[in-house]
Amino acid sequence: MVTRTRFDTSECPVARSVDAIGDWWSLLIVRDAFDGSRRFGEFQRSLGVAKNILTARLRTLVDGGVLESAPASDGSAYREYVLTPKGEALFPVIVALRQWGEQNSFAPGEPHSQLVDRRQGHPLRALEVLSEDGRRLNPADTAVHKVSSRR
Repeated sequence: MVTRTRFDTSECPVARSVDAIGDWWSLLIVRDAFDGSRRFGEFQRSLGVAKNILTARLRTLVDGGVLESAPASDGSAYREYVLTPKGEALFPVIVALRQWGEQNSFAPGEPHSQLVDRRQGHPLRALEVLSEDGRRLNPADTAVHKVSSRR
Protein backbone atom coordinates (compact mmCIF):
# COMPACT_ATOMS: atom_id res chain seq x y z
CA MET A 1 0.00 0.00 0.00
CA VAL A 2 1.28 3.45 -0.91
CA THR A 3 1.90 5.74 2.05
CA ARG A 4 -0.08 8.95 1.84
CA THR A 5 1.99 12.12 1.77
CA ARG A 6 0.93 14.38 4.61
CA PHE A 7 0.98 18.16 4.60
CA ASP A 8 -0.32 18.85 8.11
CA THR A 9 2.98 20.49 9.12
CA SER A 10 3.51 22.41 5.89
CA GLU A 11 4.09 26.16 6.04
CA CYS A 12 1.64 26.57 3.14
CA PRO A 13 -2.05 27.11 4.01
CA VAL A 14 -3.13 25.55 0.68
CA ALA A 15 -1.16 22.37 1.43
CA ARG A 16 -2.64 22.10 4.92
CA SER A 17 -6.14 22.64 3.52
CA VAL A 18 -5.61 19.91 0.93
CA ASP A 19 -4.36 17.64 3.71
CA ALA A 20 -7.61 18.19 5.62
CA ILE A 21 -10.22 18.00 2.82
CA GLY A 22 -8.29 17.45 -0.39
CA ASP A 23 -9.85 14.39 -1.94
CA TRP A 24 -12.90 14.51 -4.15
CA TRP A 25 -15.07 12.35 -1.89
CA SER A 26 -14.50 14.64 1.09
CA LEU A 27 -15.34 17.75 -0.90
CA LEU A 28 -18.49 16.10 -2.27
CA ILE A 29 -19.51 15.04 1.25
CA VAL A 30 -19.11 18.65 2.39
CA ARG A 31 -21.11 19.81 -0.66
CA ASP A 32 -23.90 17.38 0.23
CA ALA A 33 -23.84 18.52 3.86
CA PHE A 34 -24.43 22.08 2.65
CA ASP A 35 -27.29 20.71 0.53
CA GLY A 36 -28.88 19.18 3.65
CA SER A 37 -27.59 15.61 3.77
CA ARG A 38 -27.01 14.47 7.35
CA ARG A 39 -27.17 10.69 7.48
CA PHE A 40 -24.79 8.06 6.20
CA GLY A 41 -27.45 6.63 3.87
CA GLU A 42 -28.18 10.05 2.36
CA PHE A 43 -24.51 10.60 1.56
CA GLN A 44 -24.18 7.06 0.19
CA ARG A 45 -27.23 7.39 -2.08
CA SER A 46 -26.19 10.80 -3.37
CA LEU A 47 -22.57 9.92 -4.04
CA GLY A 48 -22.80 6.23 -4.93
CA VAL A 49 -19.52 5.74 -3.06
CA ALA A 50 -18.58 2.41 -1.47
CA LYS A 51 -19.57 2.23 2.20
CA ASN A 52 -16.00 1.61 3.38
CA ILE A 53 -14.73 4.71 1.56
CA LEU A 54 -17.61 6.83 2.86
CA THR A 55 -16.98 5.58 6.40
CA ALA A 56 -13.29 6.49 6.15
CA ARG A 57 -13.97 9.96 4.70
CA LEU A 58 -16.66 10.75 7.28
CA ARG A 59 -14.29 9.67 10.05
CA THR A 60 -11.53 11.91 8.65
CA LEU A 61 -13.91 14.89 8.40
CA VAL A 62 -15.11 14.32 11.98
CA ASP A 63 -11.54 13.87 13.27
CA GLY A 64 -10.54 17.06 11.44
CA GLY A 65 -13.36 19.06 13.00
CA VAL A 66 -15.19 19.69 9.69
CA LEU A 67 -18.21 17.57 10.66
CA GLU A 68 -19.47 16.35 13.99
CA SER A 69 -21.42 13.20 14.66
CA ALA A 70 -24.59 13.85 16.64
CA PRO A 71 -27.66 11.87 17.68
CA ALA A 72 -30.35 11.92 15.01
CA SER A 73 -32.62 14.94 15.26
CA ASP A 74 -35.70 12.72 15.04
CA GLY A 75 -34.78 10.80 18.21
CA SER A 76 -34.04 7.55 16.36
CA ALA A 77 -30.96 5.42 17.03
CA TYR A 78 -29.21 6.80 13.94
CA ARG A 79 -26.33 9.27 13.97
CA GLU A 80 -26.18 12.39 11.84
CA TYR A 81 -23.25 14.35 10.48
CA VAL A 82 -23.48 18.08 11.00
CA LEU A 83 -21.16 20.80 9.71
CA THR A 84 -19.18 22.50 12.44
CA PRO A 85 -18.24 26.18 12.22
CA LYS A 86 -14.95 25.00 10.67
CA GLY A 87 -16.99 23.05 8.10
CA GLU A 88 -19.33 25.95 7.41
CA ALA A 89 -16.26 28.09 6.72
CA LEU A 90 -15.74 25.91 3.61
CA PHE A 91 -18.84 27.47 1.99
CA PRO A 92 -16.85 29.98 -0.12
CA VAL A 93 -14.57 27.13 -1.26
CA ILE A 94 -17.54 25.05 -2.42
CA VAL A 95 -19.11 28.10 -4.11
CA ALA A 96 -15.80 28.89 -5.86
CA LEU A 97 -15.49 25.29 -7.12
CA ARG A 98 -19.12 25.36 -8.28
CA GLN A 99 -18.67 28.64 -10.12
CA TRP A 100 -15.41 27.48 -11.70
CA GLY A 101 -17.18 24.31 -12.84
CA GLU A 102 -20.10 26.27 -14.28
CA GLN A 103 -17.67 28.37 -16.34
CA ASN A 104 -15.24 25.63 -17.40
CA SER A 105 -16.90 22.21 -17.28
CA PHE A 106 -20.09 22.62 -19.31
CA ALA A 107 -20.75 23.32 -22.94
CA PRO A 108 -22.73 26.51 -23.65
CA GLY A 109 -26.40 25.83 -22.92
CA GLU A 110 -25.69 22.49 -21.24
CA PRO A 111 -27.96 22.14 -18.21
CA HIS A 112 -26.47 21.93 -14.72
CA SER A 113 -27.51 22.44 -11.12
CA GLN A 114 -27.48 26.00 -9.90
CA LEU A 115 -26.95 27.57 -6.49
CA VAL A 116 -29.45 30.35 -5.84
CA ASP A 117 -30.23 32.85 -3.11
CA ARG A 118 -33.16 31.34 -1.15
CA ARG A 119 -34.81 34.71 -0.55
CA GLN A 120 -34.76 36.02 -4.13
CA GLY A 121 -34.29 32.81 -6.12
CA HIS A 122 -31.51 34.40 -8.19
CA PRO A 123 -28.11 32.86 -8.96
CA LEU A 124 -25.20 34.09 -6.86
CA ARG A 125 -22.85 36.74 -8.18
CA ALA A 126 -19.42 35.45 -9.12
CA LEU A 127 -17.01 35.38 -6.20
CA GLU A 128 -14.30 37.98 -6.37
CA VAL A 129 -10.95 38.30 -4.66
CA LEU A 130 -10.72 41.78 -3.22
CA SER A 131 -7.94 43.77 -1.62
CA GLU A 132 -8.38 45.24 1.82
CA ASP A 133 -9.51 48.50 0.21
CA GLY A 134 -12.02 46.75 -2.08
CA ARG A 135 -10.07 46.58 -5.35
CA ARG A 136 -10.64 43.46 -7.46
CA LEU A 137 -7.42 41.41 -7.61
CA ASN A 138 -6.10 38.91 -10.12
CA PRO A 139 -3.09 36.59 -9.70
CA ALA A 140 -0.63 39.20 -11.01
CA ASP A 141 -1.77 41.55 -8.23
CA THR A 142 -0.74 39.18 -5.43
CA ALA A 143 2.43 37.68 -3.99
CA VAL A 144 3.05 34.95 -1.43
CA HIS A 145 5.33 35.90 1.44
CA LYS A 146 6.92 32.60 2.42
CA VAL A 147 8.31 31.91 5.85
CA SER A 148 11.87 30.71 6.19
CA SER A 149 12.34 26.95 6.37
CA ARG A 150 12.35 25.31 9.76
CA ARG A 151 15.39 23.20 10.43
